[in-house]
Amino acid sequence: MEKIIKPMSGFLALLLSFLLFIAAIYFFSTYLIVYGLLAFFACLYLSLGIIVISPNHSRVLTFFGKYVGTVKENGLLFVNPLFKKQMISLRAENLESTRLKVNDKMGNPIEIAAVIVWQVNNTYKAAFEVEHYDHYVKVQSEAAIRHLATTYAYDHMEDETAAITLRDGGEKVNEMLEKELNERLSPAGILVKEARISHLAYAAEIAGAMLQRQQATAIVAARTKIVEGAVGMVEMALEQLSRKQIVTLDEEKKAAMVSNLMVVLCGERGAQPILNTGTLYQ
Repeated sequence: MEKIIKPMSGFLALLLSFLLFIAAIYFFSTYLIVYGLLAFFACLYLSLGIIVISPNHSRVLTFFGKYVGTVKENGLLFVNPLFKKQMISLRAENLESTRLKVNDKMGNPIEIAAVIVWQVNNTYKAAFEVEHYDHYVKVQSEAAIRHLATTYAYDHMEDETAAITLRDGGEKVNEMLEKELNERLSPAGILVKEARISHLAYAAEIAGAMLQRQQATAIVAARTKIVEGAVGMVEMALEQLSRKQIVTLDEEKKAAMVSNLMVVLCGERGAQPILNTGTLYQ
């Protein structure tokens, strides 16, 4: 359990150590060796207990292996010189993971990376619960990213029934990654402030095939819309001709007209008109 302590000001200790140093010089100059040694060691004792803590930094203090407390107060301070002092930064830090090659939920190899903003929230856990908490953050972050990638499909093309995919999940995917990171890093006293997917793509060996698949899907979707629109236009044309009694067509001529209109409306290139100078039946 983290325990915050507030040591005494270091300015008084600095002043006393300076006076003792002057006294030691005086005693040595007057051949009062014993008093000079006492003054010198007292000066040294006070000097070793003076620490300077910058903003967003801390010192974890231990006394012969026993945790004493954590100092988060900034400035010039004095603590027991026999305390062992471990500096731990409280500043927010960025971690950009390497591009990991993972198989998604559907087994497709993908590349994924994330940017994580984290900081030490509990100095006791960071100092004593794990070995090298910064390395612990890196390893557990990569494990969380891998787990996220294997839990969901890359996109809806792979799993049409998926409620969330890596590519379309957006903020929801980032929130789930942040939640898992906090769960994994909590034993080390680490708080994840933000986590975002910074890179997401198919692996190189299937990227070309997946691009062709996406293009084919887009073409099919576009053609579907074109056919739906063409059918509607043909239906409207036949209805208008019949209602206004412009021309009366039998079923065979209706079929021919529908065929011609569908070719004109759905063709990739403009149709070449052919003028009929005879009757409809020629």
